Amino acid sequence: MAAAGIQLHPACRVRQEGFGLLFYDSRGPRLLFAATGSLLHPDFFKTVRERDELPEGLSDREQTVLQKFMSQLLEKGFLREQPIR
Repeated sequence: MAAAGIQLHPACRVRQEGFGLLFYDSRGPRLLFAATGSLLHPDFFKTVRERDELPEGLSDREQTVLQKFMSQLLEKGFLREQPIR
């Protein structure tokens, strides 16, 4: 059985803004403003990643905050589970 990861839902888009990231869900439409600053780049969401995978070089606090944020994105439907190949 393949391990499950997460990826941006195909109906969703993400772009960089001055405050961080803006997520747009065309199924709603819904917007989500995320004050992530420069911690995450929109390209981070282009591939399937493990649930706890984050960019390198983050402090423990930043990792904790971003892991919670990723869980919220999954709960709200901006991310979806995908098999990791």
